Amino acid sequence: MEPDLSFEATLESYTVSSGSGSKLRSYTTNIIDPDSRNDLSAASSSGGLSGKGSSMSLPQDASAAATAVAAAADVNGGAADVKVSLADSSGVAASTSTVDDFVAEEQLFDPNCDPNNPKPIQFQDVSAAAYKIRKGIVRTPCDRSHMSRITNMDIYLKKDFLQYTGSFKERGARYTLLCLDKEQRKVGVVAASAGNHALALAYHGQELGIPVAVVMPTMAPLMKIYACMQYGARVVVTGNDFNEAKIIAMRIAKTEGLLYVNGYDHPQILAGQGTIALEIIEQMSKPVDAVVVPVGGGGLIAGIAVAMKTMSPNTLIIGAESERCPSFTDALKSGEPVQSVVKSSLADGLSVPKVGSNAFYSCRDIIDRIVTVSEEFIALAILRLLELEKVVVEGAGAAGLAAILQGLLPELQGKTVVVILCGGNIDTTVLGRVIERGLAVDGRLIHFVTTVSDRPGGIAELSAILAGMGVSIKDIFHERAWLKSDIFQVKVRCVCEVRDREHGEELLAKLKDKYGHVSVN
Repeated sequence: MEPDLSFEATLESYTVSSGSGSKLRSYTTNIIDPDSRNDLSAASSSGGLSGKGSSMSLPQDASAAATAVAAAADVNGGAADVKVSLADSSGVAASTSTVDDFVAEEQLFDPNCDPNNPKPIQFQDVSAAAYKIRKGIVRTPCDRSHMSRITNMDIYLKKDFLQYTGSFKERGARYTLLCLDKEQRKVGVVAASAGNHALALAYHGQELGIPVAVVMPTMAPLMKIYACMQYGARVVVTGNDFNEAKIIAMRIAKTEGLLYVNGYDHPQILAGQGTIALEIIEQMSKPVDAVVVPVGGGGLIAGIAVAMKTMSPNTLIIGAESERCPSFTDALKSGEPVQSVVKSSLADGLSVPKVGSNAFYSCRDIIDRIVTVSEEFIALAILRLLELEKVVVEGAGAAGLAAILQGLLPELQGKTVVVILCGGNIDTTVLGRVIERGLAVDGRLIHFVTTVSDRPGGIAELSAILAGMGVSIKDIFHERAWLKSDIFQVKVRCVCEVRDREHGEELLAKLKDKYGHVSVN
């Protein structure tokens, strides 16, 4: 007869292996054998039970594990601290039966985000959220942009990166926490996130005295992991991507009784994000022709679309997503959320492989257009905001402006347009590279290759030409061994900065006149 494998488990601590490819190897859990529940209760009430029992290792074999649990329960009155292994010492994933049998016998399921029973939000949900969060959220400015004069549009920037943790995610996070009942407030919530959603939940959980656990994939920026810890959240770093982190988070939710909060599809998250639209309507002194919204999982555009189309039906709602993860575009083509291929992107906050069902069905019929923006123009948008607006935003936050700079929205010429700058948490180690990429796209950073004389004065002559034109040399490389022409020639690779695209074209023309062949990358 097979042993009964059912039990309850509460996750308490985690062990994460070191290294960039780390995975969750084990966790410690308090297991209560159902058959010993009464004995445990009696022992506890009589004062005959102290602590949580003894520690033991859970064998990989399911039958042996169940026997071990039963034995521990018999010795300790039904309670045992058990270390559950998720992978063997060689790093090969353990049998799925170990996790599925001992953590969740039924399939992991989020009732608030059921694709078979979506919960579209209504305007009254957004209105209720606005009232509840009004005292705990920054009413961010909506300022006219200096880029209005160079784009032939009247552009206003809704600067929601000025929230305390640097992103719009605080709106939905705070509203969700405020909606918890008394018992759930004591137990807390859990979420999977690579950054902004985790930061928002952690901060407002600390503000409201609600326990928060966040599961962050190993590729999450260290500064965001540290910030979550500073806000008092219980942080678990595991999983190579968001999907792996989400599975662990949902297991924690099931075993500990925590509420799993989907950062882009929980109905209260959507309602909270929609409060941005209400602020825009209050702040703008004239009608808004269009709102351009960054799109990842769909939560932000869903909330904004529902609110804006109710209050201002003629306002266009346009989504901008990365071409490296066109999940909303794919969903519109298929008529339902589908799995999309995700590639590495500057707008990592938009890299959600499958749009949320609640979000999709909330806004599918009321958004006017979705465009996909390139990596080059996301970098250029970050650069423009840095130089002209004196603000730093992350890739996801710049996606809306990138759509305008890329020329994807010609119908907005002469119109009043609000662009949502939704986040400013760019990794500082990435910012320098993004600026250089933006300069290259803008034609202000040039990489060329030419051949010059390898005799004394050859390189000096090239340098004199560049200096005479006011060009700044960033890098210069000499290559002799790989040149197959004259042995007294040297190939020169040069990276230099020019004033603008016209200045760069003038430089290249002069170099071609002097050296003949000049190749540009």
